[in-house]
Amino acid sequence: MEEKIKEVFLKNIKKFKKNPWMVFTVVLGIIVIVLLIFVLKVGFSEINISEKGASQKLVTYLNEKVGGGVNFVSSEDIGNLYRVVVSYRGNNFPVYVTKDGGYFVQGVVPITAQATQITHQEQQPSNIQKSDKPKVELFVMTHCPYGTQAEKGLIPVLELLKDKIDAKIRFVHYFMHGDKEEEETYRQICIREEQPDKYLSYLKCFLEDGNSNKCLVKEKIDRTKLNSCIKSKSKDYYASDSELSKSYGVRGSPTLIINGAEVRSGRAPASFLSTICSAFNKPVEECNKELSSATPNPGFGYSTSSGSSGGSCN
Repeated sequence: MEEKIKEVFLKNIKKFKKNPWMVFTVVLGIIVIVLLIFVLKVGFSEINISEKGASQKLVTYLNEKVGGGVNFVSSEDIGNLYRVVVSYRGNNFPVYVTKDGGYFVQGVVPITAQATQITHQEQQPSNIQKSDKPKVELFVMTHCPYGTQAEKGLIPVLELLKDKIDAKIRFVHYFMHGDKEEEETYRQICIREEQPDKYLSYLKCFLEDGNSNKCLVKEKIDRTKLNSCIKSKSKDYYASDSELSKSYGVRGSPTLIINGAEVRSGRAPASFLSTICSAFNKPVEECNKELSSATPNPGFGYSTSSGSSGGSCN
């Protein structure tokens, strides 16, 4: 038996000598097997980074996007993601990052809750007061991320319905985001009141990245008229919004008021359209139009998500 094994071994050695490529193929196969074993046993465990490392990476990324001011509050391992709570301008926001630290996820909707959440978002209010020409008022803060989210969802509806509704974007009776917000409020309210044909185009531009100077130039705002208004009339205009805000009992940004009463709505354009159209005695033809059902993400920029957001600044 031993002689037989020896004979087979020597025969194979002769084959290897005659065909060195056979040796290469065998060696290569061994290397591939070793690498596969290494990846399976070690590689996958090293793809993910630590909760702390991923959180720091996310906070750094957010600060680069908004120009600073984002601070880490807490973090939590929720399975496939890390949930990170950050503070920004006096408010705490939950955000998410993949465990490899490679992707920022703004919102998460559990599969088990998705159907319920979407149904609630698209549901028309049952107690909304109806009229021939609904009065629609959205109260916001200019730098509240949820206020800007609502504005982005509402603007396509305002552009669609035009004078079929009596609509106005208004401002709540207090500021939460410093001098920058107060200055922008006076700027917007003056454009709204004295250059109304340019207000929505200016606002759409501002919602891209919060760069008011760029938008004043792009939309050809009359600077002389604007500066005069800011100096002499803006606070009176704001006082009117402020009093209305208080009379309606507005407690945060955004707050949607239709025909004098607070109404809840999803923040996708399709949701706003459905909500506002439910306030007509007889819906107008434009109510049959299809608008986007994607919800704008909070803050500046026009990215969207399939989920919904009920956050507010209050």
